[in-house]
Amino acid sequence: MTRWIVLLSLILSWNSHAEQLWIRAGKVIDVERGRVLRDQMIRVDGERIVGVGDYKADANAGGHWLDWSSYTVLPGLMDMHTHLADFVTSSEVAAPLYTSAADAALQGVDNARRTIRAGFTTVRDVGCYRAFTDVALRNAIDRGIVEGPRMFVVGAYITVSGGGGEVTGFAPDVVVPAEMRRGVANSEAEIRQRVRELISGGATFIKIIATGAVLTSGTTPGAAEYSEAEIRAAVDEAAQYGVFVAAHAHGAEGIKRAVRAGVRSIEHASYLDDEGIALMKKHGTWLVADIYNGDYIAEIGRRDHWSEEILRKNDETTQTQRDGFAKAVKAGVRIAFGTDSGVYPHGDNARQFPYMVRYGLTSMDAIRAATLNSAQLLAQEKDLGSIAVGKVADLIAVDGDPLQDIDKLRQVRGVIKAGRQIRLD
Repeated sequence: MTRWIVLLSLILSWNSHAEQLWIRAGKVIDVERGRVLRDQMIRVDGERIVGVGDYKADANAGGHWLDWSSYTVLPGLMDMHTHLADFVTSSEVAAPLYTSAADAALQGVDNARRTIRAGFTTVRDVGCYRAFTDVALRNAIDRGIVEGPRMFVVGAYITVSGGGGEVTGFAPDVVVPAEMRRGVANSEAEIRQRVRELISGGATFIKIIATGAVLTSGTTPGAAEYSEAEIRAAVDEAAQYGVFVAAHAHGAEGIKRAVRAGVRSIEHASYLDDEGIALMKKHGTWLVADIYNGDYIAEIGRRDHWSEEILRKNDETTQTQRDGFAKAVKAGVRIAFGTDSGVYPHGDNARQFPYMVRYGLTSMDAIRAATLNSAQLLAQEKDLGSIAVGKVADLIAVDGDPLQDIDKLRQVRGVIKAGRQIRLD
């Protein structure tokens, strides 16, 4: 009996420490006001931040103390374009057929762990080959049985037959599994039906493939694949459930159709033109552009003998995308951080930050893109995106000063998600 009493007391003691966390921070980046605060104390109670202020030692304060006085502390980073619940892109066109949904889900466990340990505590996961694998991964993380970021998921791509969201490149008589074609829709009525099915299956936002894709064989990135009315059908149907729509759109016409139809964000935007930029500014549409990826595909794709078609399309879109991004930044388009992780290995998401600075953002604005801006894109800014009283305690610690050297965001030394320590070097 005594042994059980001791064990119970230890459990209760651990829980009390878990509820109260005092963090001494050398520097805190205040993304809301665009400033740096020095020698701060952040107090966490359960999942929430309950105090931020000048450091004052209090030996009598209860709870657990964490010394991050030698680090810069930021809000947990957010990536708005990831593919956690799948395998990394390779040269093998048939690779999706070599694995099961269970294989993909288990691979997703490792992807999720790598992502959160890199400091990304929230992601928008924008699609997987097998429908609802992302939902299963999200649910496992929410239940606490898998270590990973907070996930917002789509369930499956909504795409035309043979379009940018299909698994392509096979002989005509090869039958692709139905779960890989769950989002295929070729009319306004079918689009509305797919939106309802995906939301019913656990999707928290919708992704529609408005144009062809760089990495989908047989499609043309500049070609529009849905009409404005068809995209609007997805937006209107999703809105009935309080759900936003993101549009994969490389081509200029597809971008403009999607913006006029009311999508929340444009993904990629490789051929974004001046008219499209003006429309995005007018409608308040978010831009999520993966401007690092082109270099990875050019280097690794050629090394590993990816198809000539994909390498050609990547060469044609990489610099054009970056130039459009720079113009959008200058015009004041709303920018959120998104990398297309899964094309490159998960956990290296922060590699994109220097590219965003190179193409027009300040270091503070690049950090905002991956924190407060991304929270606003998700309509979660009341809970996420900054270090402030009342918000969820998502915090990371990095070496050095990322405002002076943005690449320091790749040197994460500590991660806290919702008040729970994930990583502490």
